[in-house]
Amino acid sequence: MNSVATPVEQTCVLRAEPIEMKWGPNMSVFAKPEHLHAVGDACGWLGGLDESGTLRCILPYTIVRKAGLRMVRFRVETIAAGADFDIQAEKFFLNSAVEYFRNIGADVIIPATNNALFRAYPDGAHAAPYGSYVIDLQQPEETLWRNVSKTTRSNIKAAQKDGVTIREGIEFVDPAYDLIRDTFRRSKLSFMDRSSFQKYVSSLGENGKLLVTEYQGVPQSYSLFAFSVPCAYWVYGGNILGQHQGAMKLLQWEAILLFKRLGVRKYDFYGARINPPKGSKQEGINQMKKHLGGTLAQGYMWKYSLRPWRSWVYSTSVRLLRGGDIVDQEGLRLKNYIIEATNGDTKPTSAL
Repeated sequence: MNSVATPVEQTCVLRAEPIEMKWGPNMSVFAKPEHLHAVGDACGWLGGLDESGTLRCILPYTIVRKAGLRMVRFRVETIAAGADFDIQAEKFFLNSAVEYFRNIGADVIIPATNNALFRAYPDGAHAAPYGSYVIDLQQPEETLWRNVSKTTRSNIKAAQKDGVTIREGIEFVDPAYDLIRDTFRRSKLSFMDRSSFQKYVSSLGENGKLLVTEYQGVPQSYSLFAFSVPCAYWVYGGNILGQHQGAMKLLQWEAILLFKRLGVRKYDFYGARINPPKGSKQEGINQMKKHLGGTLAQGYMWKYSLRPWRSWVYSTSVRLLRGGDIVDQEGLRLKNYIIEATNGDTKPTSAL
């Protein structure tokens, strides 16, 4: 391997330091201070500074306190502050971020929310490949429609013909909560309590949209979206049993058009497992997102033990409660993931 230092090698040493939270609509909605305060007991932004003191990246975080543990959780991946922020620089920054959280007394860094796809992970982390289906909203509407599968287009047209309607309004928060919670329960998954959901929706403010589809006066599907200029995310959705076949697909299509009109650049279906088992529910969900025009973006989920004993308490508890967290469940797939030859660094792919 060539030992001559390259420009990438010269710019990759970054230190993580707390910075002021100055959010604007051109940043991820999940970096918004109001949202971070709503979903954590403490929060902040870490900045990645190079040797000249130039800000190269930002990593918003929350700290969740539960059962005596201080758990760091990221709500969005590392945000580049310039075009020259490469994967190697991100890895150096994350190594420094780990030391920062260790020094402030955190116990464990737990897996991020499903929207957060990291390009790299720190040395010593437990990691797993993860992805999300994403649509480039800067394409013409005709192209977006053409990218929807033939069957899904037929379902959407049938819903429109049958009189399925869509309404928007945060005032639907209570019935939306009921249906989303019930949908989670049918899959044997837990969901937050009503007050936490209301707090979550409120934290988004004007950066949140709640849509409902109705057929013959009966709500079929509710979906909550969070958005800012870079991206709109389909955060939560719930459907009634026996819903009109095209209701949810129509809702998704109308949401895609809505966010395109609002000038949002991307539409993110909020997480996808990589190569799920054939015939599994996860595979079916991935296919639905793909048939709506989504392209798979890939990255990593990861977690980190900051204090071994306390991290063991977290890992044991989550394993007993639900068979492990997402990194535990997907970690075995890591050995089959693409490994970049240079320096042995992992190299995710990107949809956009």
